[in-house]
Amino acid sequence: MSDKRYSEMSTYEIQQEISVLNDKARKAEQLGMINEYAVLERKIVMAKSYLLDPSSYKPGEVYEIEGAPGQYFKIDYMNGVFAWGFRLGTSEKEEALPISMLKSDS
Repeated sequence: MSDKRYSEMSTYEIQQEISVLNDKARKAEQLGMINEYAVLERKIVMAKSYLLDPSSYKPGEVYEIEGAPGQYFKIDYMNGVFAWGFRLGTSEKEEALPISMLKSDS
C-alpha cells in the first residue's frame, strides 16, 4: 500500500489501490477476519470517492445511500469528497458520508 494520500494519487494509482484493497478484503472475508474486512471495505469506499466529481453532488438534493436500500440522505453542504447532511426520516445528528456512498437516480 502506498503512503500517499488519495488526494495526491492519480486516477490510475487510485484504481490500483482499490484493486489491492479488494484482494485484501476478499482474503480477510475468507479467513473470517470480520473487523479487518470492515476496515478494508471503508478504505475502498473512501478511495472510490476520489474517482468521483464532488461538484456533481449538490446541496439540497437527496440521494439513496449505497448499501442501505430505502435510506436517503439530504446534502446540506459539501467538503471535499464528503457530503454533510442528514438521513431522511431519522432524528439523527448531522453526519458526513463519502460521496461514493450516494446513488443518484440516473
